[in-house]
Amino acid sequence: MRLSELTKLLTEFKTANYKDIDISGISYNSLLTKKGDIFICIRGESSDGHNYAQNAAEKGAAALFCEEELPVKIPQIIVSDTKRTMAMIASAFYGEPSKQINLIGVTGTNGKTTVTHLIQRILEENNETCALIGTLGYKLSSNDEYKEAKHTTPQPPELQKDLRLMADDGIKNVVMEVSSHSLEQNRVGGCDFDGAVFTNLTQDHLDYHITMKNYFKAKAILFENLKKGAFAVINADDEYAKDFISVIPENVNLITFGVKNNADVKAENIDFSVEGASLTVKFNGKSEKMNLHLNGMFSVYNALAAFASALAMNINYQTIINALEKTKSVAGRFEIVNKRPLVIVDYAHTPDGLENVLKAARELTPETSNLICLFGCGGDRDTTKRPKMGKIADELSDKVIVTSDNPRSEDPQLIISDIMAGIKTVDNKRIFVESDRGEAIKFLKTISNPEDVIVIAGKGHEDYQILKNETIHFDDREEARKVFVVKGGV
Repeated sequence: MRLSELTKLLTEFKTANYKDIDISGISYNSLLTKKGDIFICIRGESSDGHNYAQNAAEKGAAALFCEEELPVKIPQIIVSDTKRTMAMIASAFYGEPSKQINLIGVTGTNGKTTVTHLIQRILEENNETCALIGTLGYKLSSNDEYKEAKHTTPQPPELQKDLRLMADDGIKNVVMEVSSHSLEQNRVGGCDFDGAVFTNLTQDHLDYHITMKNYFKAKAILFENLKKGAFAVINADDEYAKDFISVIPENVNLITFGVKNNADVKAENIDFSVEGASLTVKFNGKSEKMNLHLNGMFSVYNALAAFASALAMNINYQTIINALEKTKSVAGRFEIVNKRPLVIVDYAHTPDGLENVLKAARELTPETSNLICLFGCGGDRDTTKRPKMGKIADELSDKVIVTSDNPRSEDPQLIISDIMAGIKTVDNKRIFVESDRGEAIKFLKTISNPEDVIVIAGKGHEDYQILKNETIHFDDREEARKVFVVKGGV
């Protein structure tokens, strides 16, 4: 592609050292820049790409996109916002792949990963190809292995490259987790969404968004930009439902789901067991029974979100039910790793997420047994949620072990102190502190009985732990199996 083909997309820009040249790639990391690349200077939270423009030029960058003229002797395109520009030119460079596929975006605080997997399974049950992009990476089908991803929603060059790969591979549908960060940073700019799903909005990422109003505004971007004929699926029971509905453009097909309020897709007669959830789903004047292998009220909501999305895509309801009933749990989402005691590993890392998983686990806890919760909070993230999560664990569990999560640059003991501030009374027979997560999981054996239910929350599918100076291998599921899995275990 020629540089002039990309500048045609811009409404306002200046140039320096300009000449029309061939472009062979897009880069925003000088260490990864290759000969012939455009290097895009991005101002980040901790570094500024403008400071690495010379390095990129020395690596072979053919041109720069920047927000100010730089003392670098290669062509420069100067724009007001390189983040927005990067999304636009990445889409164009890879031939606007999202226009060639049915692209569905799923956003919300919790449930994104599960909902994307459920939609993928439904589409495949309908004999359609569907790829997935999200927290666990990306894969071209439900039987494929995950390819690693650095972010829940990749940066535009990687995202558009992946979409191009999928389109060229003949994949007709892509379902993607869309994070609030990616929306605010315009990572999905240039994406042509055919549908958008809202799961819920509860406290998270306030270290970045500062207020819930800002957090909502970021999420709302996905719905504000839906095109004519697209669909929007909204959780009618969420307190932000009306706010999301208010920003949806005209001529977008709205479909709601819920349990408490009137909705287009509604669940009733819900019952939980160790095997999963049974319910009746009402839609389009019909009433059908459904038995899920997924557990907890949050799983019911996730299934309803996927059900509503599939209806919006005109998929037969029996196909939808068949797919949902076949689906096992997603990695690290209410994943049972042992049965006596019942040990559940879950990604819950927000107040709402922890509350949901503990309430779901309580449904499975015998009256004479204990619900035990082990959790921590991540470092360098929203500190205000720590005491809230401590309070939730204290109130909803019979025993609690407070431990470390991904402390990053923070002192794990200080994070634990923040959590403990939310616990009313420290009873050494039911509240325990062990900063070493591995030792904390081992300690579960000491304080549990075979009929108890244990929730290990916060890291879910993650197979690493981020410490101050290193990232080590650590998987809650592996550690729990070392401690508990014997004859009779999963």
